[in-house]
Amino acid sequence: MHPDTHLCLHHQRAAELHAEAAEYTRASRPESRRALRAVRTRLGWTMVELGLRLAQHPPARPARIA
Repeated sequence: MHPDTHLCLHHQRAAELHAEAAEYTRASRPESRRALRAVRTRLGWTMVELGLRLAQHPPARPARIA
């Protein structure tokens, strides 16, 4: 294979990969934002629930040894 042919094929494949990456970024961006927002919301409410449980039932204190 001639070096110029290899270079031409490399540029063509690089252009294809760049186009695929751009398409993937455009397609996944709104979906990933929604997914990230959903994870943040679930994590936030889980932390609120944990905080309420801790505030409702304080941890038991060990008995003092005299």
